[in-house]
Amino acid sequence: MQGSKLTVIAAAVAMLTASPIWAADVPADVSLAKVQEIVRGNGDEVPTLDPSYSSDTSSARVIADMFEGLVTQSPDGEITPALATHWEQSEDGKVFTFHLRDDIKWSNGEPIVASDFEYSFKRVVDPKTGAPYAWYYSTAHILNADKINEGKLPVDQLGVKALDDKTFQVTLDKPVPYFVKMMVHESTFPVYRPAIEAHGDAWTKPENIVTSSAYKLANWTLNERIVLERNPQYWNNDKTVINKVTYLPIADMTAEYNRFRTGEIHITSSFPLEQYNAIKKQRPDELLTMPSLGTYYYLFNVSKAPFDDPRVRKALAYAIDRDVVTKVILGQGQVPAYGVTPPSVDGFVPPKLAWGELKQKERDQKAKALLAEAGYDKSNPLSFELVYNTSESHKKLAIVMSSMWNKTLGAKVDLANQEWKTFLQKLGQKDFTVARYAWVGDYNEASTFLSYFESTGMNYSRWSSDAYDEAMAKAIQSPSNDERNKYYQQAEQVFSEEMPAIPLYHYTRSVLKNTKVGGYSKTNAAEARYTRDLYLMQ
Repeated sequence: MQGSKLTVIAAAVAMLTASPIWAADVPADVSLAKVQEIVRGNGDEVPTLDPSYSSDTSSARVIADMFEGLVTQSPDGEITPALATHWEQSEDGKVFTFHLRDDIKWSNGEPIVASDFEYSFKRVVDPKTGAPYAWYYSTAHILNADKINEGKLPVDQLGVKALDDKTFQVTLDKPVPYFVKMMVHESTFPVYRPAIEAHGDAWTKPENIVTSSAYKLANWTLNERIVLERNPQYWNNDKTVINKVTYLPIADMTAEYNRFRTGEIHITSSFPLEQYNAIKKQRPDELLTMPSLGTYYYLFNVSKAPFDDPRVRKALAYAIDRDVVTKVILGQGQVPAYGVTPPSVDGFVPPKLAWGELKQKERDQKAKALLAEAGYDKSNPLSFELVYNTSESHKKLAIVMSSMWNKTLGAKVDLANQEWKTFLQKLGQKDFTVARYAWVGDYNEASTFLSYFESTGMNYSRWSSDAYDEAMAKAIQSPSNDERNKYYQQAEQVFSEEMPAIPLYHYTRSVLKNTKVGGYSKTNAAEARYTRDLYLMQ
């Protein structure tokens, strides 16, 4: 590990409050319900409750109630201290030293110490673990993460070290101006080594799991429910109000909506798209539509013909009328997407992409020309399979997409749906040609969207571009937001020329919430809505 002299660079960063006032900040005039138990819809069945293996929003919601990292988010999305009280950054920007709280314990009463972080970080990047977010550590430029991921260095060479029980140090190979923001992702949360060594993959069962945040696992019945109960060992337990939260995996949004209407569910994961206008009229006080950090895609596997040809990829992208998708099919304020990064991202200014400036008729004409140039016409129509995870909304969109592609390009599309866990495995194995996909930002900065498509990113498309990688490398070295944004725009331009995925729309987040639930943020563009911030009113 490299060493350097540490200096405090800013009081606002180095010495932040040890007791955030935001946790379940109940107004003085609110009367709390006697029973503080809530039920939340969670969409798909959770593939994992292991923070090191999490890569989807269903898992992330539950994990974030049970585990915590060095930092967390306030309800409004501000980065605040969590298991660390404060941190320092070295003068060269490469070394972060985090100071842990004195009173932090695992749910079994054992102290949480810096070596827990060292173990957990190394566990994620260890190729033997096969963690889906190992790439994230390379993107964060933690020293040697990329070489360890590639099997070129042993895991003990990772740039992390417990200096003592209360001091955890991370060394980067280059300054990353948004590094602390990246620490809100669950792959950076510590896990309890003795439980993992004793029980292996079964350590996340209720009888084995040890947690670090406001809740612990009481029950996990597959395809039925996950029940979390309050963790009295949590350092901020005094500010927690909800005693029990139940997550229901309901992929059928109509079924979830019906259970909300009967009062069984307090907060939905979503609701049937076709009922949005009716719900808006009938339940205006329960419907919340918020900004979101998310982009909906159709992802190409560029290693498989005919999608190794950018002309074919661009033809399919151009032939979609996004105004129909966002205004007619969805109609919840979603924004047509022609690039990777949502406009809701803090400080990001989207570039003007040439194909996004065209009228749809002009895009259709270009699409036909590109496909003909690639050798496809009525006598040799383009034919492929589009896979999506089981969901009525994904199915409806896939039907609309196949219709548009057939009408404009004469393409023949076979639709195939898969259960969520199987779908994720297929993506990870690159066993697809075209797949429905979405990316929800891990933190509020453009790099969380753009770094995905770097050669070292998660990048299920198998796409690689030197020009794209170079723009991202220059962005991370930029001293100002304006300069960084310039390189992000360059990366977006390269993406639009190569089109390894079809950006369809940028999300808004719409849910139904019982009016008795307080503390739920209406403004945070990030996904996180922690149960520890919520409360039930009378």
